[in-house]
Amino acid sequence: MIQQQGLMELLGISTKELTADRVVMTMPVTEACKQPFGLLHGGASVALAESAASMGAWMNVDQERQAAVGLEINANHLRPKREGLLTAVATPLHKGTTTMVWDVRITDEADKLVCVSRCTIAIVKRH
Repeated sequence: MIQQQGLMELLGISTKELTADRVVMTMPVTEACKQPFGLLHGGASVALAESAASMGAWMNVDQERQAAVGLEINANHLRPKREGLLTAVATPLHKGTTTMVWDVRITDEADKLVCVSRCTIAIVKRH
């Protein structure tokens, strides 16, 4: 598996499954990902969603010559969380040569939807 670094490491995001057609990542709801009122910060959910979508897109490109980077993301936050473990499942809606679109569903430990997201990934040349 890929070593988590940077924001993913800070938020405790862990990769559980990584294929060209499905990515599963988890993130614990800790103080690092809460807003001032003690609830899960929407930005943390978006970081989890974009991480999953970007890694999925990366699995579909020539990794020596191309990179997958977030171009656009939207998210609907459906349920507040104060604690627990979130699971993001990302699947492709479109796999093109210059862009990809991924659907990401984030659920809690009771399998209830917490956030739904759609992420557009740009495929660019590596420098």
